[in-house]
Amino acid sequence: MSKASVIAKKEELVNELTKKFEDAQAVVVVDYRGLTVGEVTELRKQLRDAGIEMRVLKNTMLRRAAEAAGLEGMEDVFKGPTAVAFSNEEVVAPAKIIAEFAKEAEALEIKGGVLEGRVADVDQINKIAKLPSREGLLSMLLSVLQAPMRNTALAVKAVAEKKAEEEAA
Repeated sequence: MSKASVIAKKEELVNELTKKFEDAQAVVVVDYRGLTVGEVTELRKQLRDAGIEMRVLKNTMLRRAAEAAGLEGMEDVFKGPTAVAFSNEEVVAPAKIIAEFAKEAEALEIKGGVLEGRVADVDQINKIAKLPSREGLLSMLLSVLQAPMRNTALAVKAVAEKKAEEEAA
């Protein structure tokens, strides 16, 4: 393989990663050093089942792609063994899955990431991980929206029952 073709492949990878950074709702960067092959396989399976892509990549490529995507301040995140989880649909899911997995596999360490186009530190990723899922949040919202109608229905029913009791007496 010629040097020019190697450089072309690397440029193509950087362009692909740049697009992933730009399109992703959430990106979580982790240090997987110390995980067994079985643990990495299980983590990948959990992420894949949620529609999240996890890749192990060279830090140089990640740095260049993040810079090309306009993400400043990620240089410190891309040090040591690095795996990256990209989610195009869910903001909470990758952080939640990885944080849950890290409780059992203590070797897994969240280094930082990107949330909706903004660089996020470890604390922000951990806060996002504690939020309910999208479905849970929608369920809570629906419950709040239904409460006034439910209360009105109960009040109308109570008035009707009271009138029925008065008429019967």
